[in-house]
Amino acid sequence: MFALSSCIQGGQQEESSSTSVLVRLFVLSCLSENQELRIMAAKPKLYYFDGRGRMESVRWLLAAAGVEYEEVLFQTAEDFKNLIKSGKLMYDQVPMVEMDGMSIVQTRAILKYIATKYNLYGKDLKERAIIDMYVEGMRDLNDMIMFFPFSLPEEKQKILNYILERATQRFFPVYEKALKDHGKNYLVGNQLSWADVQLLEVILMVEELKAGVLCAFPKLQEFKARVIKLPRIQKFLQPGSPRKPPVDDASFEVSRKIYKIDKNFVLKHMS
Repeated sequence: MFALSSCIQGGQQEESSSTSVLVRLFVLSCLSENQELRIMAAKPKLYYFDGRGRMESVRWLLAAAGVEYEEVLFQTAEDFKNLIKSGKLMYDQVPMVEMDGMSIVQTRAILKYIATKYNLYGKDLKERAIIDMYVEGMRDLNDMIMFFPFSLPEEKQKILNYILERATQRFFPVYEKALKDHGKNYLVGNQLSWADVQLLEVILMVEELKAGVLCAFPKLQEFKARVIKLPRIQKFLQPGSPRKPPVDDASFEVSRKIYKIDKNFVLKHMS
């Protein structure tokens, strides 16, 4: 009887010990999951200067996804140096976005992550390839416009004419045809994608250079009117939103001091 009692008690102790271990493991697992959920739920944090630049497309895409975010805007070169010293900034370059426990750099990497996470990157590999082709073309046009304010004064009109020629002869006809051939409201599939958001951003940038530039593109006119009415996009276009104004001399001077840009080098390079 004593031996049986001892066995029973030993078994109960062993079972209790095993149960305790399982409970502890479950609690630790829950804590880990909760910690991960807190990281995932935190607002993305954008690190850049107070201007458009390459971060503006990120702002557009987050707005289209309905994601609220915070911005850390550099005011001095020291702010930028401190970020570099933190060790978070791969390549010592911005833009950088902190989200989901990561410090993401390189504009395309940031945009692809956001587009994938928020279902703005097509339904399959084929649609993603088409979106990539559209977006890469828009990026070429976007870059021309982004650097236009820094062109040499004597070449400004020549470069403006070049940008408008490229927009109306090379890029816009592609998207006009895509919308016509596709027969849908959006460029790819039948729902809003990264390509649509990027296209609207570029259209508005070109219109800032010359009003009425879409006169020869009825499908793009319809597209613009339709996408602008989407509640999230409409909100981003309202005064007081995080959307940044076009670059001017004052904002360029701020960025030049932060990043120690040689203005003459930029002017010569862009010209």
